[in-house]
Amino acid sequence: MSDLPPLGIYVHWPYCARICPYCDFNVVRDRGQAEQAALADAIVADLTAQRALTGPRRLVSVFLGGGTPSLMNPDWAARIVETANALWTSDGEVEVSLEANPTDAEAGRFAAFCDAGVNRLSLGLQSFDDAALAFLGRNHDAAQARRAAATAAATFPRLSVDLIYALPEQTVDAWQKQLAAVIDLGAEHVSPYQLTIEAGTAFDRAVRRGTFTPPGDEAASALYDATQATLEAAGFEAYEVSNHARGVAARSRHNLVYWRGQDYVGAGPGAHGRLTLDGARTATTARTGVADYIRTVGETGVGFETETLTPVEVAEERILMGLRTYEGVAWGELAALGLGPDSGVVRDLSGQGLLAEDRERLRATPEGRFVLDGVTRGLILGAS
Repeated sequence: MSDLPPLGIYVHWPYCARICPYCDFNVVRDRGQAEQAALADAIVADLTAQRALTGPRRLVSVFLGGGTPSLMNPDWAARIVETANALWTSDGEVEVSLEANPTDAEAGRFAAFCDAGVNRLSLGLQSFDDAALAFLGRNHDAAQARRAAATAAATFPRLSVDLIYALPEQTVDAWQKQLAAVIDLGAEHVSPYQLTIEAGTAFDRAVRRGTFTPPGDEAASALYDATQATLEAAGFEAYEVSNHARGVAARSRHNLVYWRGQDYVGAGPGAHGRLTLDGARTATTARTGVADYIRTVGETGVGFETETLTPVEVAEERILMGLRTYEGVAWGELAALGLGPDSGVVRDLSGQGLLAEDRERLRATPEGRFVLDGVTRGLILGAS
């Protein structure tokens, strides 16, 4: 069984109690139970159809994301997890992650999700500062965040905590206090994300109106450096740009599936997947609208469309995803782009201190990770 290629499963649950002003994901306001029950049925049917495409595979992870999947009925989560385990095989415990917010209502359901098979909670704390939480449009306060984190740590074998930094006028000292508070929780995985103003979001409109101004590059760089130093001193390894783990076992197996270019099934409205079909890397994209997805699965048995990626597209994707990790990408995976350790663009970026001198793999330095968008763009545009 260990010889079977690994497979991850991403399930998108799009419902949210409210839409955060910085979010550009495929989300909708929470709706009635009837539609949600129909969506759970459609996801199970979609997974079953995709098993016919993948054949036997070694299941390593199931990720229930969104949206806010902790709003779903835990019985539906149990059914999805049971379906995944029945369709594919595993040679050990499958990592089953659930994204959750720290409202008291959601924390009260943690034990039920644990019983449903969830063994890793990804908790969207975002901040322990009430003013910051209000700015971010969150529907919990700092006290709820602490209660939820304590409950999660006592309920699930593994706990990951999300934070957002680089808020307007945020200082390094204030941010370090936030990190210290999270470290004190005892979480083994921390995901600090720099606030990004995504086009079309409420924050994008607010910035264009002049309501607030995001930190400049110098301030953002200082906050990034403080993040790395503070978490490293506490025993966390930055195994990916925005993910820090205390030891190898604490790393997200599911996210590593993405970053290592392995196959994963995507189910649910707007979900993306990557599968190797007939020897070719294939992208799957699910219908975006909830009703459209449910109807399409009901009529055709599947909720997605497929597109075969070219070798160049596969290599570009490996740079975009793999360079985010400390381990980088093997040069052999970039042959379609003509990139190697002696390529001109690689030598140039290495000379700037943005890429590591490595004959085996393409790897970004800590300095390169901070400007990774520019590094990846330079590599792709500069490829022969």
